[in-house]
Amino acid sequence: MTRFLGIIGGSGLYDIPGLKDPKWIDVQSPWGAPSDAILTGTLAGTRLAFLPRHGRGHVHSPTTVPYRANIDALKRLGVTDVVSISACGSFRDDRQPGDFVVVDQFIDRTFARDKSFFGPGCVAHVSVAHPTCPTLSAACMKAGNVAGVAMHNGGTYLAMEGPQFSSQAESHMYRSWGCDVIGMTNMPEAKLAREAELHYASIAMITDFDSWHPDHGAVDVSDVIATLQGNGTKARDLVIALCAGLADAGVVCEDGCDTALTHAIMTAPDKRDPDLIAKLDAVAGRAL
Repeated sequence: MTRFLGIIGGSGLYDIPGLKDPKWIDVQSPWGAPSDAILTGTLAGTRLAFLPRHGRGHVHSPTTVPYRANIDALKRLGVTDVVSISACGSFRDDRQPGDFVVVDQFIDRTFARDKSFFGPGCVAHVSVAHPTCPTLSAACMKAGNVAGVAMHNGGTYLAMEGPQFSSQAESHMYRSWGCDVIGMTNMPEAKLAREAELHYASIAMITDFDSWHPDHGAVDVSDVIATLQGNGTKARDLVIALCAGLADAGVVCEDGCDTALTHAIMTAPDKRDPDLIAKLDAVAGRAL
């Protein structure tokens, strides 16, 4: 078994030099249509799948992104590892626009999204005490260093509903909680990836200081876009380095990501809803 890397991120990531045999694939999911078709290929010896989180042309808001369909579609393709790459604001002076943070914790403040594949008819409780894969996160950190990106190892991501940016009071509150970055898209994505027994890592590309910073004030969208363009080049370089690093790596996970459902499913077999079980074939087939 070889690693199959999935990247969820923006459109700037999909024009990568050296991607062999590129092909856009429409994947059907019982959880609805994914955000877009998925671009597959091979890069630096690693199988790769790119999924535009908001769809090409940015058609989905953070709230309307079909998170369950996206994760299911990647798992259905055979993806083993997922790296989320997303734009974020910073709550720390030493984490500046243009820097990348390998996130390892989340605070979920979203409220209008479906957050689980499970429910009535098949109840499951997975642990998200450590919601990212340490092994994959370390590989991302190493790849960023190889690519010459200013990297920060570890950080707490505050996931807000959006689509508006924070008020200044909210920004100060989240900063007082010990959060490092703020974004709108990594939840429930990270929770769903854990339910799907995927190795998941999150890279926050800092674009601004949110609205807490006394020298920067409110988020300026034009500044965000300008920083995003520079970050896109860095992200492509990181993905190339990551693929090269994973090409010779094994798939044994010492952190339990790929066995997260072993003791999580609570509903007795004779009480499970057949329709829901059918929808879970890709996500939870191993455990069911």
